[in-house]
Amino acid sequence: MTVVTRFAPSPTGKLHVGNIRTALHNWLLAQKHGGRFLLRIDDTDAQRSREEHVEAIRADLAWLGLHPEGEERQSARFAIYEEAFERLIADGRLYRCYETAQELDLKRKILLGRGLPPIYDRAALSLTAADHEARAAAGDRPHWRFKLDHETPITWDDGIRGPQQFDPRQMSDPVVRRADGSWLYMLPSAIDDVAMGITDVLRGEDHVSNTATQVQMFEALGASPPRFAHEALLTGTEGKLSKRLGSLGVADLREAGIEPEALVALLARLGTSDPVDPALGAAQLAASFDLAHFGRAPARFDEAELARVNAAVVHRLPYARVAHLLPHGMGEAAWEAIRPNLAHIGEAADWWQVIRGPVTPPAFDAETRAFLDAAAQVAETLDWSDPWPALTGALKEATGRKGKALFLPLRQALTAMDHGPDMKALLPLIAREEAIARLKA
Repeated sequence: MTVVTRFAPSPTGKLHVGNIRTALHNWLLAQKHGGRFLLRIDDTDAQRSREEHVEAIRADLAWLGLHPEGEERQSARFAIYEEAFERLIADGRLYRCYETAQELDLKRKILLGRGLPPIYDRAALSLTAADHEARAAAGDRPHWRFKLDHETPITWDDGIRGPQQFDPRQMSDPVVRRADGSWLYMLPSAIDDVAMGITDVLRGEDHVSNTATQVQMFEALGASPPRFAHEALLTGTEGKLSKRLGSLGVADLREAGIEPEALVALLARLGTSDPVDPALGAAQLAASFDLAHFGRAPARFDEAELARVNAAVVHRLPYARVAHLLPHGMGEAAWEAIRPNLAHIGEAADWWQVIRGPVTPPAFDAETRAFLDAAAQVAETLDWSDPWPALTGALKEATGRKGKALFLPLRQALTAMDHGPDMKALLPLIAREEAIARLKA
């Protein structure tokens, strides 16, 4: 059976880090088995859904290299939901209710006050046809609940959490459709998973109770449930889901100079026992993706770790991957010289300025100025094919200087910096005449 996974965001805002991780893991699971990864836009909430958010979701997935092999929109599938809705009514699995939010809240408080679980009492099931007619005549519109089968325990073998069992008698019949005719999440999602041929649903552990309900929905629809796996939610370094982490989106990460390869490398392994390896590409990450490696402990997202992974990724990026992001005129040799010193690609412009000049070195004492004058004279005599070892070798022999006393003044005069890329690679890029002028200055 071909593995088919899906990512089903609601276009009511931007994708945050947790959403991105869910999308990535579903893509990796499909890639691992040579399957298909689909995008479903859950836009049944017409008031909150925005088309610009749909476009942003597509753009974010593309930036990450996650390309769905198909896309569906729930707003285009209402006829499918209506057909299933009528069938479930005929089968006695949906029923009408009229309680207001205030009435339901009061019922819950009474049950809790008695030390009982706040489960819906199914009072609406006792309404007669005459009761419904009277309600309709009074202008009352019903909301609809899915009737759980109380006789059969709900079980499934979770891909991460292992065997799961729920007692449906301890669960409320879920509302699936509001009085205004709009849909809640669970039933349309199950209908779509059947119609789209979804074989595996990988999502956060906050959906475990939803899954317990949806298992019966799949059965009521005459379909076998997909395989379910629920992974631990992301937390921040402080051990809980912070407001910042919950709102940290792809746009924020791009603005901070994070590369998609770094985000994929980190999020692919968060929650597993596998080490984060910046050297692994998407295909290698997919090949090693294994639900058995996921643990139950919270998966901690550390922005400092992401920054370290990002730097390691940048240090490996080939020139062809970054050429369009670099300052005008900056070639492959310059990129290879400076990339080991970058935390993100945007810093390349600073080092290109060092190469092109002008630079403002620190003030030197008289002894150092004399040394740099000697360096300029030596530089004028050198073959510039490999100038740094030739320059430092000649100066060491002529002045007796070595180590920091030899190298640091030269670096400061040539780059106005105390540290930076390997001077053996950097000096040829500065070029002979410019280097001599800097030493003389």
